[in-house]
Amino acid sequence: MKVAIRRLPNAESLPSPAYASEGAAGIDLYAALAPGQKLVLEPGARDLIPTGLSIALPRGYEGQVRPRSGLAVERGVTILNAPGTIDSDYRGEIKTLLINLGAQPFEIVRGMRIAQLVIAPVTHVTLVEVDDLDATLRGAGGFGSTGLGGEGAP
Repeated sequence: MKVAIRRLPNAESLPSPAYASEGAAGIDLYAALAPGQKLVLEPGARDLIPTGLSIALPRGYEGQVRPRSGLAVERGVTILNAPGTIDSDYRGEIKTLLINLGAQPFEIVRGMRIAQLVIAPVTHVTLVEVDDLDATLRGAGGFGSTGLGGEGAP
């Protein structure tokens, strides 16, 4: 499937978004900060980082902006609203809401890979109000109701 993207002026000279490997699910997104600009995310801070791209997703698809696992595990930097959703009718610049959950300041520079974009199908449903729902073994059990860990965990 071909999807149209538009490179905005702030993304000039940045690498084209691409899959890092043949089996990759996400397309790398880059920080489109001004040349020479550095943005420092202090521990606990968040900021909206531009990618310099807009996209025309086909109807029935969405873009999911997801964290990069390397940034998360090595630096504690992730996406605050993960996954961020790009609706098929949105044509503005894709931006990434990064947060530093790590213990050290994190420096973002132009061209840094900051997130990944996964294109996924969307299913629309019709919600129907009812008086009761069908019963299940789980019932209304919420967080942690199916067990906390591996086999034998409480």
